Amino acid sequence: MNFEKYTEIALQTLKQLIAIPSFSKDESKVADVMEQKLKQFAYATHRKGNNVWAFNKDFKKGKPVLLLNSHLDTVKPNENWTRDPFQPEIIDNKLYGLGSNDAGGCLVSLFATFLALEEINQHYNIVFVASAEEEISGKNGFELIQEEIGNIDVGIVGEPTLMEMAIAEKGLMVLDCEAKGIPGHAARNEGINAIEIAMKDIEWIHSYQYALASELLGPVKMTVTQINAGKQHNVIPASCKFVVDVRTNEHYTNEKAFAIIQEKLESNVVARSFRMNSSGIPLEHPLVQNGINLGMPYYGSPTTSDQAIMKGFPTLKLGPGDSARSHTADEFIYSSEIKDGIEKYFNLLNGLNLKINS
Repeated sequence: MNFEKYTEIALQTLKQLIAIPSFSKDESKVADVMEQKLKQFAYATHRKGNNVWAFNKDFKKGKPVLLLNSHLDTVKPNENWTRDPFQPEIIDNKLYGLGSNDAGGCLVSLFATFLALEEINQHYNIVFVASAEEEISGKNGFELIQEEIGNIDVGIVGEPTLMEMAIAEKGLMVLDCEAKGIPGHAARNEGINAIEIAMKDIEWIHSYQYALASELLGPVKMTVTQINAGKQHNVIPASCKFVVDVRTNEHYTNEKAFAIIQEKLESNVVARSFRMNSSGIPLEHPLVQNGINLGMPYYGSPTTSDQAIMKGFPTLKLGPGDSARSHTADEFIYSSEIKDGIEKYFNLLNGLNLKINS
């Protein structure tokens, strides 16, 4: 297999993507690029919103279907960038640019692997998907198109993992909490201070340990990330609002974790969504076993991706790049990581025997 050729295709595609701003909900121009790239290689493309997908040319009903997916959108560049985030440059093997690491390198590596796998007859069908709104867990991303794609038996979700297999991933739930008191003058012993109620609840959040920890994902983690109360120094506040970031393991659905929190807190608690549950793939799955046989390490990921919204089939998170570089100033990916990613994806998938997911 000519991996040099496919690496060059991937790098050129990534440079094109970096040069176009593609913040969440505004991915239409990069979706255009991916659509044109697929057509350039004679694929029939499908598109809904800012999501683009294509099936292998020799698609045969009755074969299992493998999903290759990564996302088009990026976060906005932070104020610490020292270079133009939309000017792709390779310097000392580093390809700089917004979205190069998260997750452009994964996207183009999966795209190149999709092309390479077509050179050899496989025992399965493939659908390549470039999706939108991953960074905001938006409802107009993969979730919008899953039914239209049809049956999927297993999926690879491209996120920077240093090409180590994330076989499990924590879920995510965001809680809006409000402690309610009674206003009064701060100089007199009047009112009920909402901040004090919130402090007690926050202390419980900080110290509580869920009974069931995960071998791969560890314990459920709760973190207070925002707080707001009070309007002036001499008035006891009647309201204190705070936000909690909850990361669940496979032992607790978001609904189950929420019920425990709601029972224990005096504050009112509202979950923004229960959609993003813990997800993953069994260790004994042929995809994972093939990776182990190739010497690829596996682990449980503390971060959340589009895996959480993929329903009805197992998923493996895997990709070139390093999660520690995501959302950082002067983001980059090593060009050698992309070449390595294509080779490892190909070796993992070429000749793989998959079964239809029952």
